[in-house]
Amino acid sequence: MTQPLLELHDVVAGYGPTTVLNGLSFTVAPQERLAVIGRNGAGKTTALRAVMGLADLTAGRIVFDGEDLAGLAPHVRAQRGLGLVPQTRDIFVSLTVEENLLAGCKRRPRSALDEAYALFPRLAQRRRNGGAQLSGGEQQMLSVARALLGQPRLLLLDEPLEGLAPLIRQELLHAFAAMSRSAGITVVIVEQQVQEALGYASRALVLERGAVVHAAPADELRDDAATLERLVGMAVH
Repeated sequence: MTQPLLELHDVVAGYGPTTVLNGLSFTVAPQERLAVIGRNGAGKTTALRAVMGLADLTAGRIVFDGEDLAGLAPHVRAQRGLGLVPQTRDIFVSLTVEENLLAGCKRRPRSALDEAYALFPRLAQRRRNGGAQLSGGEQQMLSVARALLGQPRLLLLDEPLEGLAPLIRQELLHAFAAMSRSAGITVVIVEQQVQEALGYASRALVLERGAVVHAAPADELRDDAATLERLVGMAVH
């Protein structure tokens, strides 16, 4: 049996005195595409932040490729192969698209930018535009492309489709699928656009009060309107 790439064992985590995750446990297999869904405040973003070392871990274990991450700073986790695209996108608005991408290259040659432009041709057309001149969708593409240039083995996507037009959401999802296939990147996606996330993922978890309350193949959950309405609080057609 293949060893999981990521394991969370009874994780309790939060921020200062506030606990958000309450015994959260799940695993992610190599090259899997996992969707994490749930109501607002269920702990989805905190789960990603805990993996990156950006939330306070008070109990439990987080293991990446067999290594316990306890005590490792976020930048060290990134060096190990973890990448996070935060909900805030966090691009450098004062820099051009190309300068943003170069910042993500680390020690890789400038020619690595071709990978980003192949995945997002729109960025190639905007390479000399400043970050502040980009649309929300283009900023999201830039944030994802910059993270990918760091060659993560596991990419954590925090609500990458939020606030974007349907056409742009589909463009991003197609790029995520292409990157999973071509580079073998494992992806965990947290998303409120439930149907689109489930259409992209192979497996899904539903979180409630910082713990997993339901796990199923993504296509099975996508067709289970009653469960989605009960656990996510929305009627999905």
